[in-house]
Amino acid sequence: MPELRTDRLLLRRWRESDLEPWAAMNADPEVREHLGEPLTREQSDAAVALMQAEFNERGFGWWALEARETGEFIGRVGLDEVDVDMPFAGVDIGWRLMRSAWGHGYATEAALACLAFGFEALGLPEVVASTTVNNLRSQAVMRRIGMTRDPADDFEDPSVPEGPLRRFVLYRTPRKMATGYTTRGDTPTISPLH
Repeated sequence: MPELRTDRLLLRRWRESDLEPWAAMNADPEVREHLGEPLTREQSDAAVALMQAEFNERGFGWWALEARETGEFIGRVGLDEVDVDMPFAGVDIGWRLMRSAWGHGYATEAALACLAFGFEALGLPEVVASTTVNNLRSQAVMRRIGMTRDPADDFEDPSVPEGPLRRFVLYRTPRKMATGYTTRGDTPTISPLH
């Protein structure tokens, strides 16, 4: 599993010490506002086990996100295969951060590193991102990393029950449009994790 570094962040393998703050983040109703019901500790632990297994199998997935200055776990970021029941296909980029990490530009910085990895290391032709229509914070990150939206691509997520969280927007960025993956002047570096 490669690790990615930016000026302020480390995208790395999950550690046992991440499980507690990850579970606390997933139990936070504000973090879960656009994701659905808060998760139990068991659900959060199972999610980490699945993310690790998928990364090992595919060579990409969800990294734990760490603030380099403090060594603190602040969330997750990564690339994931779009579920087969969605009305589009490809590789999706996403992020989820602890509330204390909101508003610092971490999601944008980490997402740029993921895009660089996806296009340079994996050779992806395109990366997509989706979120609920009301998740304006995530949509702002999508625009900051150069993604664009065609309202004709918006969709209802078949895995979400009827209600306000079912309607999604879809953003895209093709490889040819994705240039300049610098994050605060420092090109993300990719290196093996020992």
